[in-house]
Amino acid sequence: MSRDKIRASCLTEESALVRSLVEATALDATDRTAIGRHAARLVNEVRASGQPGRMEAFLTEYGLSTKEGVALMCLAEAMLRVPDARTVDELIRDKITPHDWAAHVGDSGSILVNASTWALMLTGRILDDDGEGVAGTLHALVRRLGEPVVRTAVGHAMAEMGAQFVLGETIESAIERGAMVSGQGCSYSFDMLGEAARTERDAERYRAAYQAAISAIARAAGSDEIRDNPGISVKLSALHPRYERSQAKTMLPDMTERLLPLALAAAEAGIGLNVDAEEADRLDLSLDVTERVLATPALADWDGFGVVVQAYGRRALPTIDWLYDLSARLDRRITVRLVKGAYWDTEIKRAQVLGLKDYPVFTRKTHTDISYLAAARRLLAMSDRVYPQFATHNAHSVAAILHMAGRDRSSFEFQRLHGMGDALHDVIRRSEGTRCRIYAPVGTHKDLLAYLVRRLLENGANSSFVHQIVDSSVTAEEIARDPVAAAEAAGFAPNPAIPKPSDVFAPRLNSRGWDITDPVDLADIETGRDPFHAPFRWSAEPLSPCSHGGRTRRVMNPADPDDVVGEVVEAHPDDARRVVTAAIEAQPAWESMGAPRRAEVLRRVADRYEANASEAFALLAREAGKTLIDAVAEIREAVDFLRYYADEAERAGDNCVARGVIVCISPWNFPLAIFTGQIAAALAAGNAVIAKPAEQTPLIASRATAWMREAGVPDGAIQFLPGEGSGIGATLTADSRIGGVCFTGSTDTAHVINR
Repeated sequence: MSRDKIRASCLTEESALVRSLVEATALDATDRTAIGRHAARLVNEVRASGQPGRMEAFLTEYGLSTKEGVALMCLAEAMLRVPDARTVDELIRDKITPHDWAAHVGDSGSILVNASTWALMLTGRILDDDGEGVAGTLHALVRRLGEPVVRTAVGHAMAEMGAQFVLGETIESAIERGAMVSGQGCSYSFDMLGEAARTERDAERYRAAYQAAISAIARAAGSDEIRDNPGISVKLSALHPRYERSQAKTMLPDMTERLLPLALAAAEAGIGLNVDAEEADRLDLSLDVTERVLATPALADWDGFGVVVQAYGRRALPTIDWLYDLSARLDRRITVRLVKGAYWDTEIKRAQVLGLKDYPVFTRKTHTDISYLAAARRLLAMSDRVYPQFATHNAHSVAAILHMAGRDRSSFEFQRLHGMGDALHDVIRRSEGTRCRIYAPVGTHKDLLAYLVRRLLENGANSSFVHQIVDSSVTAEEIARDPVAAAEAAGFAPNPAIPKPSDVFAPRLNSRGWDITDPVDLADIETGRDPFHAPFRWSAEPLSPCSHGGRTRRVMNPADPDDVVGEVVEAHPDDARRVVTAAIEAQPAWESMGAPRRAEVLRRVADRYEANASEAFALLAREAGKTLIDAVAEIREAVDFLRYYADEAERAGDNCVARGVIVCISPWNFPLAIFTGQIAAALAAGNAVIAKPAEQTPLIASRATAWMREAGVPDGAIQFLPGEGSGIGATLTADSRIGGVCFTGSTDTAHVINR
């Protein structure tokens, strides 16, 4: 399996992929019926035990289907960023007061949930009482004097809830607390809480915490078999503050040097080390690091190196195949932890923001479940090289894996999160004799909140298994429903409630995106830019029906003084009056085209921009000093302006009366986006435009004007006059015949224009 195939699979069309995954599960109707019955029995056994997990109880009361649950999640997440006590008070008032906490008192059998509810309800009542008169004054006094108490109480309530899902604040306390469960046949994989490193100091702190944790875990590892010993999970983002594609050349060697000592220490201790899965844009980088570290000869006899694969990602199966091929090529045995995935909301929103052609994750839960089963089938067939670790709290997934494994119960293990899935995994361990490992977060309350929010997002919806298992109104058969049958019933179609990234502004088309973390997109961009690298030069001159005769000057690369980007012929101030006359003559015909036709032209301009994006990327870099990420944002903003104003023109119709001729003067720092936005708004309303770009960036403005004309904007309706602001710009804005000026720049210059 090549890395190219993994990369090509990132945005695979969902319906066709899910159909192929159904085939990959190799489960016929008889198999699926048997799995469903077994899963329903598991659900009934869990319910009969009367011991739902702490997270299950919490989510039943405060899932994402309740306003209170959403408020709690917002509060927990936002408290990470609150800079001062006053803001904490305002935040608590905003998130606690408006909600009906009393409705939840006594509903749950969990002491944790009820205690937290009472604290939140009492806090809400204190903050909410705004009565007038003496009583109101007293209540206000209590509220004011009590704010520190309220603040502390809410903090303690959040900490108490969080403590249920963290095994210990230190690795030593976590190992001690987990010893009892370990004695019952479960092992642990410890996760040192903490989000991505932002600085080298952060990275060093996290590295030291991992190193200390491995030393502590080593002392608790009493078996010669790695599978029976506790292990550790490592986030690569915690080891380097620039864990990103743009820094790959320098980051990858550093990352390898930081992860390798941890792997060597784990190997010496006889424990496993798993590299946690993170956001989709980091998958390719993580595989680079995996390959470099795993190839180290000193790790040849260690079977404990692990990689986490997320089934909700459309690259899951190709990634598993590549890992197997890598282990065979290096003659290694590895572990693969299969999870559903914990960053779904982020991946959906990121794809929409970037304007990608599709999503890197599935848009239906049933599709993720099918992907999980297909991946499990693949992993079970790789036992000669891979030790699968199936992380799930879903009874159907568990039953399917047991069914696919046949009589084998020793070549894989199940995993659950600490505080979740306790009863289900207890049932499996007793009835099937399978190994169970608990993924256990370790850290302080401050580090916990982000983790808790992810768990709430992952399991808080009322459609999740964790939520449904304690909801008696949902039958066991419904909870254990076959995902293949559900997907078939929907025609394997993507979720209609989640539009493609291109359609998030429908009916307006979203601007096309380029993912500069994707090696495929980067290669395409580089191929397209290549013809426009130095020594290629552009040339620009006034674009107008009038003849011009100004001075010619060179345009230099601000980042490379030796790079001549091109030449520009500047308009002479004496030409301005004739240009305005030409615009006045051309404007009525442009306006008389009507809003629908003008809108159509603007949309064609947007298409021309996207068709010439490679040239724009190169020119924006060389003339304006734009980085690639800024150049992508620049052209996308320009395209969005064009399509937005096209829609606005159609919406306004004949109610929008043109002003005549508009002079547009744009800045150097957004030489395409603002240049285009000014012009698009004026053209959409039926005005003729005279565009004067910044002296520093006339070349990209010239190309944009050419694309506008190619798309159908008449020559007289869009004229381009490069030159100095004090010369051609001042002459144009002083002409009494113009209908308006659109200017972006300094306040002083704006005042001069206004006079």
